[in-house]
Amino acid sequence: MIFTLVLILIGALLLLVIGINVIQQQKERAEAERRTELARQRAIIDETENVLSCTGMFPCSTNLVLILYKRVQEALSQSVTLGGPQSADYQRRLTDLTGQIESLQNAQKQNPAIESFRLPDTDKQILDLVKVLKKLKAILRAEHNKGKVDPNTFAQEEARVDSLQLRINVDSMLSRARTACFMKQYGSSKQMVTKALATLHTIKALTPNDPFITKKVDEAKLLLDEIMGAQKQAQPNAPQQKSEEDDIDVLFQPKKKW
Repeated sequence: MIFTLVLILIGALLLLVIGINVIQQQKERAEAERRTELARQRAIIDETENVLSCTGMFPCSTNLVLILYKRVQEALSQSVTLGGPQSADYQRRLTDLTGQIESLQNAQKQNPAIESFRLPDTDKQILDLVKVLKKLKAILRAEHNKGKVDPNTFAQEEARVDSLQLRINVDSMLSRARTACFMKQYGSSKQMVTKALATLHTIKALTPNDPFITKKVDEAKLLLDEIMGAQKQAQPNAPQQKSEEDDIDVLFQPKKKW
């Protein structure tokens, strides 16, 4: 009888130990998932705030700013729910951001014209802007897929981003073409202008009434004429230079003995 009780107690202890281990593993798994999700929300906050900090580089509508603000708001709310040492800081930021969203929603909506956009001065700034617009487009699509952005707003804002990317691409090619022409690299210059024209004609077929496209097509054609003219002016000097070089070769070549 005593032996049976001992076996029962040992079995009960084993079950207790196994149960405690299972509970501990579940807690560790839940904590690991919480940390992973918290890191994901933090990455969303950092990425979106980085894009928001660059909205001064291009014409940005009120709707687009609201989309970005609400994305940060949702990530902050999730972070507060998940808890952690930064929960109080997230709660404070969430309160401030909610107030900003309410103020922006009550204010008059702004939709700056894309025609006011000007290409940044340095190559680094242009590269940074290209990266920001790429991230912005990905954020727009992600929020639209989650049902956070209505179809009309999504179509309008994506079209604005596409138009900005087009302007940067075309302006960059034309700017590089002018620099190459100034350096008398006429082949490279002509190639870049031709590429810019091909891009413009492709887009013009889709949006024939866009004044930017018409303006840039005329600008590219004028630049191409300038490059062709400069190339023609440089060519007549080549035969003369070659003739002078031939005369020098004849003068200094070894004398023939008869």
